[in-house]
Amino acid sequence: MSTDRSLSLADLGLTARRGTPARISGIAIDSREVQEGYLFAALPGTRVHGGEFIQYALRMGAAAILTDAEGARIARAELDASDAALVLSEDPRAALARAAALWFGPQPETVVAVTGTNGKTSVASFCRQIWLNLGLDAVNLGTTGVEGAWTYPLRHTTPDALTLQRVLAEAARAGITHVAMEASSHGLDQRRLDGVTLAAAGFTNFSQDHLDYHGTFEAYFEAKAALFGRLLDDNGVAVINLDDPKGADMAAIASARGQEVIGIGSSDPDARTAGVPVPRLRLLGQRFDATGQDLRFDWQGSVQMVRLNLVGGFQAQNVMVAAGLVIAAGEDPHAVFAALPELVTVRGRMELAATRENGASVFVDYAHTPDAVATALGALRPHVMGRIVAIIGAGGDRDMGKRPLMGAAAADHADIVIVTDDNPRTEDPAAIRRAVMAGAVARGDGTKVTEIGDRAEAILRGVDQLGPGDALLICGKGHETGQIVGSDVLPFDDAEQASVAVAALEGRI
Repeated sequence: MSTDRSLSLADLGLTARRGTPARISGIAIDSREVQEGYLFAALPGTRVHGGEFIQYALRMGAAAILTDAEGARIARAELDASDAALVLSEDPRAALARAAALWFGPQPETVVAVTGTNGKTSVASFCRQIWLNLGLDAVNLGTTGVEGAWTYPLRHTTPDALTLQRVLAEAARAGITHVAMEASSHGLDQRRLDGVTLAAAGFTNFSQDHLDYHGTFEAYFEAKAALFGRLLDDNGVAVINLDDPKGADMAAIASARGQEVIGIGSSDPDARTAGVPVPRLRLLGQRFDATGQDLRFDWQGSVQMVRLNLVGGFQAQNVMVAAGLVIAAGEDPHAVFAALPELVTVRGRMELAATRENGASVFVDYAHTPDAVATALGALRPHVMGRIVAIIGAGGDRDMGKRPLMGAAAADHADIVIVTDDNPRTEDPAAIRRAVMAGAVARGDGTKVTEIGDRAEAILRGVDQLGPGDALLICGKGHETGQIVGSDVLPFDDAEQASVAVAALEGRI
């Protein structure tokens, strides 16, 4: 990624161990994108070390190489034969992120980030919606791309450091002043957010996910905790969900850094254990109906009542985290609370996709972890007078341990469970379904669990079972518009399929 200018390595915060002092005309992490005068970052990877590609970057005219000792060892002969500058770092990903921030220039003046297993997209979107309601030029950045006053597509929840810094710089040039980012555990672990200046950071919750990458719960939590332990400055503000079992641990990490903590939660301050922050944004009560909920909460002694047109009790926590982040970033609390009734759900997050003539509702949710499935179904229950039908699956080439837990969570909270394909990727879909079925049947009455491999048929069958007052929750894919089978991405949209199923069953097509 280049511009029409050049910078020295020192301008990028880098020091060469050897080689000719270089002027840098661009930065690349893909050797195929290297041009004359570029800095090539040869990073350690999960399958192959970027050092294997240093030889190709040098042939393309790279003026400098950023890598670690292993990368230099891999390409020792090529580096010895070249006069390119060599920059060695114990953590080349962090060095790249900081260099990218200096290369691309200023980011929007106010940036907040949120981490957690679930709820990141909703919180980031709610922050953006609140800011827009207050007349500020804002976007959210993450799973659904860049949305708001300026838009841009993204391939990853937290993009690589080069893409992230370029997008932030372009957003700033487009007049964006406020950004709410999702901070994924992969992005935090791989230092993609290093170099981003944060005003505040939020934590939603912690449960099983991504163990195929992190290996252990401890490593997974450590990755998320880095948002407060490493990235947020000491003078930043941490907004922590204290109702989550890991909330106190996260608050302790933030407090140890000297960060101000805004706790959110529903617990009674008198019942808090010693040393745990008292919720400053405390949920006092919720009242549910078919289209949303009323919230009663306390902000530092001032009791508030607001209407949320959002289905799902968990959305109250997401809204409170978002409100806390916007307040932490400098906005007036009462102006923030006045904006909450205007919030709308994020696509694929407890989204009302269709309604049957008998009044039954069909919702789509991105729930793809055991905790998210349990939370989504449990949160839907107060809004539903009849039965809940759940469609559940699990992705291939991902954490295998959560598959039976997904089925168990659905069986625990739904009246009828249909197990179907999610994104099987390169695995045998039937084997994935068997693992999900095992959990569902073991936990619930086997007569209420059905296996239907074809996802479109599963949705049709689920909709067909809905009587007056019932609801269907289609879990797993949310906003996604494709189903990954093998290496192909086939067009598939859960919300669209739900609408088609309702129209077909009611004779409108």
